[in-house]
Amino acid sequence: MSFMYAMFVLQSFPRAVWLDGSGRQLIQWPVEEIESLRENEVRLENKKLASHSVFEIEGVTAAQLRWWIRVRLNRKGCIALGPFGLLAMASKDFKEQTAIFFRVFQNQNGKYSVLMCSDLSRFVRIDHSIIESFGAEGKACITSRIYPKFVNYEDAHLFAFNNGTQSVKISQMRAWSMKNAEFVTDKSVKNAKIELKMLETSSFKIDDWDGKPKEMVY
Repeated sequence: MSFMYAMFVLQSFPRAVWLDGSGRQLIQWPVEEIESLRENEVRLENKKLASHSVFEIEGVTAAQLRWWIRVRLNRKGCIALGPFGLLAMASKDFKEQTAIFFRVFQNQNGKYSVLMCSDLSRFVRIDHSIIESFGAEGKACITSRIYPKFVNYEDAHLFAFNNGTQSVKISQMRAWSMKNAEFVTDKSVKNAKIELKMLETSSFKIDDWDGKPKEMVY
């Protein structure tokens, strides 16, 4: 038997994890050290999003950013609102886009519920091909991997949109570009020899490996 193999490592933003006051709900939130990477803040307040409208959020790096929003609704007479939210890693012609959005529904008792989380605030981080969304103060978390066709991440755009039949108002929105993190490597770890346990019948020798995928024959 022969096969090709390779090792790929993908890391999302580091998170702090704890239980809420009841001890029954897991909370997840990005570690506070990430906040030191913020730069070029953009703010919006009391921005109206008309029905079926879209506008571009400029001044931040769309491929690597931190985004927080709180929305106010005019829910009088409405059974459902949205979707409305963010189009991330979007091409200028909208042929490529990843939607991060809210949808609000009215139940039989007349109360409103929000899809994904219990309130109308959302915290989003984008790092090239990874998008993480946190709602309800960390009680709801979604991590997605995206594969945009454009190679140059400078071609990415960020838009706010409302595809619903009713207008919504962005009461507060804050967005930051994110700098690249700096990693400090321990020399003792860097120089350590990695030992791999291989099957005794393998013809592969770790000392001969050049870091590229190899064919292994058993």
